[in-house]
Amino acid sequence: MSTTIAPPAARHGIPPGLRAARRTATAATGESAIARWILIGIALAYLFLFLGLPLFVVFEEALKKGVGAYFTALRDAELLHALRLTLLVAGIAVPLNVVFGISAAWAITKGKVRGHALLVALADLPLAVSPVIAGLTFMLLFGMQGWFGPWLRAHDIQIAFTVTAVVLATIFVTLPFVARELIPLMEEQGVTEEEAAVTLGASGWQMFRRVTLPNIRWGLLYGVVLCNARAMGEFGAVSVVSGRIRGQTTTLPLHIEILYNEYDFTAAFAASSLLAMLAVVTLAAKHLLERSHHAARARLIQEQQEKQP
Repeated sequence: MSTTIAPPAARHGIPPGLRAARRTATAATGESAIARWILIGIALAYLFLFLGLPLFVVFEEALKKGVGAYFTALRDAELLHALRLTLLVAGIAVPLNVVFGISAAWAITKGKVRGHALLVALADLPLAVSPVIAGLTFMLLFGMQGWFGPWLRAHDIQIAFTVTAVVLATIFVTLPFVARELIPLMEEQGVTEEEAAVTLGASGWQMFRRVTLPNIRWGLLYGVVLCNARAMGEFGAVSVVSGRIRGQTTTLPLHIEILYNEYDFTAAFAASSLLAMLAVVTLAAKHLLERSHHAARARLIQEQQEKQP
């Protein structure tokens, strides 16, 4: 009885063709091992200087007066209110932008509505406009002296310098993140599966829930993570519309700035460490979802290639 010995690449789960392609790509670049290690060292040094070192300084300063002072600062009533407000604003802005992102992506890629290029451009507008300008725009619209100011005063409604203004500004600056992840993904998928579902008698909701949503779930979650990270860290637009009223309209980034300007460095860096930990958790979730997202897109491309004659 003969025994077939698989090549090393196959034994490690890597197709021989892919291993050969990697060797060819490495050889084509022509760099030596020393050059590669130098490039890796430069990249690591850059990351340490602009990411690792600032994070270390934040936690070092937060714990400078001891663990007791650190946790005392974290239990401050105004800090806890700022944290709750930050989570509340993100909890409102993210679901609304999920609805917008799915609707916009569906209209552009599946519905083929007229003016879809304009819709894409408008969805990207918050990325091009400075958050401070966005905040000033909301003040010109909803401030007491703004366009809608007389009507708001007549009906005893105040939007500027309230939590409502903070939510509106956050929704604006986080508007594109979900849509930008879903539009290219849904364009790659096409409409074949949806048309087949309609032919089989599926309703619009059934088609979305059983066909579209499973195909876009990783891209959707990835967009949600990015949107949430932006919402929790937003400063510029919120600083303009909130009025920075302590204990009422200050989110965590605004509260950190107030503490720092008051030279309360222990409390400022304690709050910064809390925001940094939220960012690290978000980054870890982003990394995991990004891997799943890319794997799903690779499977989709492979399936489409296999279907082609």
